[in-house]
Amino acid sequence: MKQTGDLNLVKKINKTIVLNHIRTDSPISRARIAEVTGLTKATVSSLVNELLESSLVEEIGAGESSGGRKPMMLLFKGTAGYAIGVDLGVHDILAVLTDLNGAIVRELRVQHDNASVDAVIAQLKAVIRELVESAPQSVYSVIGIGLGVPGICDEEGRLLFAPNLGWENVPLQAELEAEFGLPVTIDNEANAGAVGEKQFGAGKDTAHLVYVSIGMGIGAGMIIRGELYRGATGFSGEIGHISIQHDGPQCRCGSLGCWELYASEQALLDQARAELGGDSASAMDLDGLLARAADGEAAVIRLFERLGYYLGVGVVNIINAYNPSYIILGGRLAKGEKWLMKPLLEAVERRSLPHPRAGLRVEFSGLGDRSTVLGAASFAVAKFFASTTVTVEA
Repeated sequence: MKQTGDLNLVKKINKTIVLNHIRTDSPISRARIAEVTGLTKATVSSLVNELLESSLVEEIGAGESSGGRKPMMLLFKGTAGYAIGVDLGVHDILAVLTDLNGAIVRELRVQHDNASVDAVIAQLKAVIRELVESAPQSVYSVIGIGLGVPGICDEEGRLLFAPNLGWENVPLQAELEAEFGLPVTIDNEANAGAVGEKQFGAGKDTAHLVYVSIGMGIGAGMIIRGELYRGATGFSGEIGHISIQHDGPQCRCGSLGCWELYASEQALLDQARAELGGDSASAMDLDGLLARAADGEAAVIRLFERLGYYLGVGVVNIINAYNPSYIILGGRLAKGEKWLMKPLLEAVERRSLPHPRAGLRVEFSGLGDRSTVLGAASFAVAKFFASTTVTVEA
């Protein structure tokens, strides 16, 4: 039934506004909420009392006085519920259970061989089920699941095309919602990573940032004026498929010379197998190569440095095209920052236009490979509040 603009709806909207201020600005007093929202003190007091009864807010004691009686401070209760965030990788699944503030309670990582769509989805369900069952007791329990995927999704949560997985038209959202009876939000893993950096990482105070996810492929999530940019039809960010070599080798996407053919984890592994032949397979995965570089093996260090150069070539295109104030590089390859950063920055300095480069920060993520799972969990939390906060009743 469609709601009209009656007093009950106005009250629900005001309650949402009050709760959002407590979530983002707590600890905060009732008087301060009234001041920043323009609502009367009586209205704020009534709404806060209802939020206290809903267990989403708690009082934590008196704050500092500004001349009168000390105000009672309010805190958003992050442990009132929990969310699950998942990063579905080409060879692994990383998943976390977080509280409503995004604090990680539990983390799971499992490997998969992508033998079939059904087999990977079965593993995905098992990981999610384990996290659901391990969630602490709370008022709202697990409120939803967010999933970052290495490909293009539509609004119904279908994974339309994931070239590095080899998946097409997989109804992930419908299948997971049917399995768990929880709201599920699915988005590109780089979009989730950008939101993770904006909310929990180094991008908190930045209105214009690009998050570059470097895994077996490359994707980008863009924050413009503080909001995630999705493009005209929701499919922005496939920056790993810009061509940096017009007649280069064919990519899985069907094009030629794509950036991720030169600057991804898969590119590193391919180059290592070609140039370091005769070594054991275990030393040819990313962790093995990182260990060999840390031991000072010159040939392996050169592989990372070459990859850093190619990363820089692609980053230059981002700088010149979008003029961000901050570029954050994340994903598994962020572990190689020690050898990647110098050649990357040299390429940026040499190739990018000076005016878009002025004032720009380029850094590897402090969240490591957790940007996507944190962003995905935050999608679940945002969906929970978008659908329920205006209907929380006393």
